[in-house]
Amino acid sequence: MTIVSMVLVAAGVFLLLTGALGLIRFPDFYSRMHAAGKCDTLGSLLILTGLASYQGFDLAAVKLLVVAVFIFITSPTATHAIARAAHRNKIPAWTAEDDA
Repeated sequence: MTIVSMVLVAAGVFLLLTGALGLIRFPDFYSRMHAAGKCDTLGSLLILTGLASYQGFDLAAVKLLVVAVFIFITSPTATHAIARAAHRNKIPAWTAEDDA
């Protein structure tokens, strides 16, 4: 079980680092929101699931899984709300002509 936990935590850390890299490298607001929303949600879920599986079945693991469910529901909703507000305020999307 320790190996499974380590793999889950390592995969979560990799996704969080990938999301941070996407925030730095992507050209516009919407693609940065995509990187932050997808990678942070899945990375956090993997880390919390790995920690819960390492802990075993007790109250701490249940609390970790409750937090994981909360993140699973709220993070994509918040990302969508921020992107929708940006779209309504006419934040321009990146085009190929922007690099020229």
